[in-house]
Amino acid sequence: MSRLVTVAHGTRVVAGNRIAASLTAQAAELLGVEATTSYVELCEPLVADVLASSVAPTVVVPLLLSTGFHVKVDIPAAVRGSRGPAALTRPLGPDPVLAAVQRARLVEAGAKPGQPVVLVAAGSNDPDAVPDLVAAARYLARVWGGPVLTATVSGAGRSIESAVAEASLYGDVAVSTYLLSPGFFSRKVATLATEAGAAVVADVLGADAAIAGLIADRYREALAALSIAA
Repeated sequence: MSRLVTVAHGTRVVAGNRIAASLTAQAAELLGVEATTSYVELCEPLVADVLASSVAPTVVVPLLLSTGFHVKVDIPAAVRGSRGPAALTRPLGPDPVLAAVQRARLVEAGAKPGQPVVLVAAGSNDPDAVPDLVAAARYLARVWGGPVLTATVSGAGRSIESAVAEASLYGDVAVSTYLLSPGFFSRKVATLATEAGAAVVADVLGADAAIAGLIADRYREALAALSIAA
């Protein structure tokens, strides 16, 4: 069977890296394959090193929620440097599965379905990340039943303060933290959203079983589309 290699951004926050490892382990169990968690930066093992260390056929799944520099440049470069045959899947997001997990996190935080929401992402300077964020908001609005605006911590996108101010015209605002793991950006989201007057700030998506299933789906898609021997 082709092994699974996931690629997370990487963080100096141990809990964040544990989420990536947990999701990878869950997906590997669903698929019945060997798996390794790797990272783009900040911690080891780096994806380029993992792919250069084995000739085993590999499916690489980015644990990222939209396109951007890492999806378009860093990770493909690592795949091209693989010693063995390797296929790169699309990132996890945007996807309706993630929207369902976001909905669950909002409810857990005390938000009520239909309440105005601001979906906050880390942000990117890549213009292709903008339509991905719009799609993520659309998916969430469908399952939430209320208005969903978008904001980013950095890069192209609206500020959290501005988005919360507009959303507050519809009622008390809940913020959906569109991040996989805790770390620098999740702390910024919580701080800026609270300062902007958000009534509720939901937790990161985390090591949800549904996301592990999505990773497994991405793996299967790559095998089917690229005819990599499993």
